[in-house]
Amino acid sequence: MGKLVALTLLGASLAFIGERLLTCRERMNASREVESVEPQSCHLIEGLEYGSEDIDILPSGLAFISSGLKYPGLPNFAPDEPGKIFLMDLNEQNPKAQALKISDGFDKELFNPHGISIFIDKDHTVYLYIVNHPHMKSTVEIFKFEEQERSLVYLETIKHELFTSLNDIVVLGPEQFYVTRDHYFNNFFLRLFEMILDLRWSSILFYSPIGVKVVAEGFSSANGITASPDQKYVYVADVAAKNIHIMEKHDNWDLTQLKVIPLGTLVDNLTVDPATGDILAGCHPNAMKLFIYNPEDPPGSEVLRIQNIFSEKPRVSTVYANNGSVLQGTSVASTYRGKILIGTVFHKALYCEL
Repeated sequence: MGKLVALTLLGASLAFIGERLLTCRERMNASREVESVEPQSCHLIEGLEYGSEDIDILPSGLAFISSGLKYPGLPNFAPDEPGKIFLMDLNEQNPKAQALKISDGFDKELFNPHGISIFIDKDHTVYLYIVNHPHMKSTVEIFKFEEQERSLVYLETIKHELFTSLNDIVVLGPEQFYVTRDHYFNNFFLRLFEMILDLRWSSILFYSPIGVKVVAEGFSSANGITASPDQKYVYVADVAAKNIHIMEKHDNWDLTQLKVIPLGTLVDNLTVDPATGDILAGCHPNAMKLFIYNPEDPPGSEVLRIQNIFSEKPRVSTVYANNGSVLQGTSVASTYRGKILIGTVFHKALYCEL
């Protein structure tokens, strides 16, 4: 009798695991292919060969690009190279990427930059807030940008016990920001367990010098985050659930969900077009190819534009799509005056005129 019960439990467990794996495969769009959609005037950016995971652009047209992310389970073409922040001036006729120097006092060899966000104070001083993963942990680094020297001055490292598996950041005030936690666990295998079982333990944190608190939770994998131009709303990408959450921000910094926009593709970082208020989303059309990397069949790239986000039927259009022959693993797209920069987790970066 005991053997029969054990075999029954084993069979049920294997069936459950099999069903979860099939569901996970479907969620990762394992069989999806993309049709090419490419603007006429595009070229790869020289010097950005090992990722351009996040991009933030100043109103003046200076673009900051995080590069060299080392993330568990994803490809990395320069594992021994520290991460860098690149600068591009999109006002130039043929803008080039330049690695910014970082001042002393910061361990540049352990720099592993992820999401970035810009804050401009009342004196027009520019600060960069960067999610960093030294030793695969999570911190937020604050730098001041020196435009004349084209350098970053290290100011502060922010740590907290809730800062685990941080992904992206949006700054709304001096040392006031939201960060996404894409997983509950740090360990890669526990992350897989979390993803396979669809444990919706991912959340959004709010940080201020007064304290840190969870302001929204229940996401499969909260990834990119940004805010509306008036800072009344916060937009969050749930990459595993393939959707975008529109959240209302309250006076106490808590967030409540207004609506969810399903996209059918795995949504990474989000930016807002400053000219229109549209959301631009860097997406992974087939995420299985990210985790099981094959250079002969690489992961593709996709950039979506979401218009009229507060309407009953937001309009979703494809700005860029490629099967991996040009760009692999797109994570972000950001625009400035008819130009667009498209970045990737571990691959190259693309500059296009729309």
